[in-house]
Amino acid sequence: MTQRNVLRSTLFIVFAAVSSAAAQSVIEKEKFDVEKARVYEATVQPHRPVRAPNGHIRNRLFIYMDDGVMTRREGNDPIQTIAFHRGDVGWIPASSGYVSENTTDRPIRILMVDLKSTSSSPTPVTSLDPASVDPRHYTVLLENDQVRVLRIHFEPHETSARHEHILNRVVFLLNDQTGGKADDVRMAGAATHTEENASGQPADRIAVELK
Repeated sequence: MTQRNVLRSTLFIVFAAVSSAAAQSVIEKEKFDVEKARVYEATVQPHRPVRAPNGHIRNRLFIYMDDGVMTRREGNDPIQTIAFHRGDVGWIPASSGYVSENTTDRPIRILMVDLKSTSSSPTPVTSLDPASVDPRHYTVLLENDQVRVLRIHFEPHETSARHEHILNRVVFLLNDQTGGKADDVRMAGAATHTEENASGQPADRIAVELK
């Protein structure tokens, strides 16, 4: 399930404002709420433990928006520590109670994709799948029965092969590029097209396809 920039699921940090302490530790900024997922930005304050005694009932995909280090302890298990970088992505299934903490000296932002349900029908396929027809620009980072995550990278003035997107997807911009700024988050729908980086700078983004 994991490839480059995907962190081991057993170490992933999960967050929920489930108590007054957690509410003070994590500030949520709603992005959008669609049929299959709620998407929000969680800003985790430094050195304020996030206590979630009941855990989290849903599976979640998240994208680190900043570099940082966090710890997590589930139940009586040993404390786990993980360092991460901007653009790393991870998956964690529904969890039991835990305590996590941002151990850096600054807030850390994380884009959370809180998944609502598992698809009951087979995922549609296309012969123009971007990861198949243009693997130079589209790399699969993670895939399971709820999401597929693509890392998209274009050097200056590069153009993609013609490809097709079948699923709705959450798109996160890692840097400034044509049509958007770093940290922009948007929903995109089905499309058959080519894509071009018309700028003189690399363009990087992450797309979370919702199955």
